[in-house]
Parts: sequence; C-alpha cells; structure tokens
Amino acid sequence: MENFTEKAVAIIKNIPPGKVMTYGQIAKLAGSPRGARQVVRILHSMSKKHQLPWHRVVNIKGEIGLKDDEYFSIQKLSLKSEGVEFSNNGRIDLSRFLFSPEQNK
Repeated sequence: MENFTEKAVAIIKNIPPGKVMTYGQIAKLAGSPRGARQVVRILHSMSKKHQLPWHRVVNIKGEIGLKDDEYFSIQKLSLKSEGVEFSNNGRIDLSRFLFSPEQNK
C-alpha cells in the first residue's frame, strides 16, 4: 500500500462508534488535502479486506454520499444504531458527531 493509503486506512479504522469523519478530513490527515476522491476509492476497494467502518465516513455537509438506495439505507441504519442522529433534511450535525483525532490526542 502507498503511504497515503496506509494512513487513510489507519485513520478510518480509528473512527469510534457514534462519530463520523468526512472524506476531505481523512484525506487531509493522511497527507493529501485534495485527496477526498482517493478516500472514496479506498473505502470502495478496501473496506472488506481491512474491515473498515465505512459507514462512519460522510461528505462535508454531513450527508451520506452514497446514491445506491440499499447502501444508503445500510449506512444510515448503521449510524443510527450507534447513536448518530439525522436532522429532518437528512444531515448529521457535524458539530456534535464529527470525530477529530487531532483534538483527541
């Protein structure tokens, strides 16, 4: 694995239950501030292999980025089961549920 990929996988693995991170936030922490799409690729291709909590990664608006109805529902139910709440417009309040590992050291 590349250095960026290794770092991104490690970051994703450490998102605790009941918290979320954004694609861009993970990319920045992994060393590539403009690498959000790479994070999407990592989640798509490596979630099973590395047992990543893929459902804890959302977009910058606090929305589920998946368009597939089945995976959208799985992600939303998984987050709700961990205590993450959604507003009426389907967004997560990032001021409450965003995990910031740099602040938790």
